[in-house]
Amino acid sequence: VQLQASGGGLVQTGGSLRLSCAASGLTFSSYDIGWFRQAPGKGREWAAAITNNGGSTDYVESVKGRFTVSRDNDKNTVALQMNSLKPEDTAVYYCAARWNPYGGRLSKNGYVYMGRGTQVTVSS
Repeated sequence: VQLQASGGGLVQTGGSLRLSCAASGLTFSSYDIGWFRQAPGKGREWAAAITNNGGSTDYVESVKGRFTVSRDNDKNTVALQMNSLKPEDTAVYYCAARWNPYGGRLSKNGYVYMGRGTQVTVSS
């Protein structure tokens, strides 16, 4: 199983970035996909997630209204659109997969696969 996040970069406060997660080696439509982030000197934080069929999403309070997660099960990809970025959004962003073939509730736990991250830096 491989998960690869991409699309990070350097952006000014208030700017936007669109991250992408490409998955292979798994039955993509059976997995919820979550986005995690780790800021310098801090632990990894769950930031957003989308159910296996894209029918439900959830976000950490600090990004609600600014981030949007979506997926394309035909292309095995998930996107994280990040708008109105703030310096506190600076982190390495990772995508992860959680087995959930029956479309149960989203969770911050239980992610079994995680790929390499992509760096997002927001300058003040």
